[in-house]
Amino acid sequence: MPSNTRTPNTRTPHTDPVRAGGAPSRRALLRTAVAGTAAAGTALALGPALPASAAPQPGSAGRPATPQQALRELEAGNRRWRTLREEHPHESPSTRLRLATGQHPFAVVLGCVDSRVPPELVFDQGLGDLLTVRSAGEVLDEAVLGSIAYGVLELAIPLVLVLGHQSCGAVGAAVHADETGGRLPAHIQYLADQIRPSIDHGQQGDARVAATIDAHARRTRDRLAAEPDLARAVSAGRLAVAAARYDLRDQRVRTLA
Repeated sequence: MPSNTRTPNTRTPHTDPVRAGGAPSRRALLRTAVAGTAAAGTALALGPALPASAAPQPGSAGRPATPQQALRELEAGNRRWRTLREEHPHESPSTRLRLATGQHPFAVVLGCVDSRVPPELVFDQGLGDLLTVRSAGEVLDEAVLGSIAYGVLELAIPLVLVLGHQSCGAVGAAVHADETGGRLPAHIQYLADQIRPSIDHGQQGDARVAATIDAHARRTRDRLAAEPDLARAVSAGRLAVAAARYDLRDQRVRTLA
């Protein structure tokens, strides 16, 4: 993948349209409400999942506007992270003031709640850059789906990345429960039930857990891409949905084919 030269922090706040007569639109109200509540592949690259017709979207100056640009930005940030050259971008007082009036992130990252995998650090991004949605094992429910849809449909975000990770405890618990027939505490059992369809029974031991982590990230990616509203955005070239795995040992993010 071509190397990415980081654009200076010149993003401008996202402003909301107002209908004729001064009444805010449905989208403006929704944006205001949300903003107020404040097998492994190569290193991060979108590959064949990227629509060839992807076209730039309107947005703030310097914001990645296409799926390709968004992936390059995440790749560059992960490279800085794993080589200990972090920039910690977009944390200045002026950025904080500017973001008080709106946001325009360039990627949705659906990740696990694991404390070792915070997306803003893993991708060396700052305030206003990522819309992060986190649930144990990247499990989908209506709240997660609605959060992702908000980013795509209301903020015109061009990329959704499902980020699994090495040694995922939720996946490990789901595999163990499936093997033993045991029951987990009620709410944790819900997570295991959602992960179970991804369990790779062709593997054993730690290899089964590792294979299931990848399979579950892929399955979650495919489920998201099949959501009607998201699928229309993909077909129109405005969106790509990808899956990746973060390895704790070398801190590298690799896409999953």
